[in-house]
Amino acid sequence: MLALADPDLDNGPRTDKSATVRMCAVSREQRPVDELIRFVVGPNGEVVPDLKRKLPGRGLWISASRQAVAEAVRRHQFSRGFKRDVRVTATLAADIENLLSQSAVEALAIAAKAGQVVSGFAKVEAALTARQGATAVQALIHASDGAEDGIRKLDAQARQNAGNRAGTPQIPAVTALTSAELDLALGRSNVVHAALLAGPASKTFLSRSQILVRYRLADADKTAGTAARNSLSK
Repeated sequence: MLALADPDLDNGPRTDKSATVRMCAVSREQRPVDELIRFVVGPNGEVVPDLKRKLPGRGLWISASRQAVAEAVRRHQFSRGFKRDVRVTATLAADIENLLSQSAVEALAIAAKAGQVVSGFAKVEAALTARQGATAVQALIHASDGAEDGIRKLDAQARQNAGNRAGTPQIPAVTALTSAELDLALGRSNVVHAALLAGPASKTFLSRSQILVRYRLADADKTAGTAARNSLSK
């Protein structure tokens, strides 16, 4: 007799490599894998988020949003999905957000070491005016707890510069990290504003910041695309 495939679980990170969608165990909706988080059960029976989709074992998929993960914990969805008793920390949703924040901070630190970040209001202002081509500003970074006045001024200059250069796209602004997190990433104190310059490390940071904000806002916006636009506002 053939075993029926379990719709809730995959067969491991190395199977079905071509799969581009999975079913969220909470909403029961099919979504792109980039909009989901994979979970596995660790050796001690505790549910572990597999953010890189590489951990061994069968995986359960949940929409990549804090609300969905919290709902899965509340409804004991992990025990149902894995069909066994599992340990789930009550702070799982917050723990995942912290992991995603750390990932974005690490990516920004790598971009800074690669010379792809300038920080400080004056330096960011100068970069917006002077840098073009390969060294052009790819995104502004503002601390989420930064003063509105400085943010407004730099955003306005970015829009003005883009308008003055034919074919120049609007520069997005990333507000996913606090000043303390920017300090940690850039190795200096009181960082409120920074500019991301062109380069592969910068692309990695932008991708990770999108994932972080999608996790925070996907449910409120109903679509990951809208959440991504909020994280990289123009």
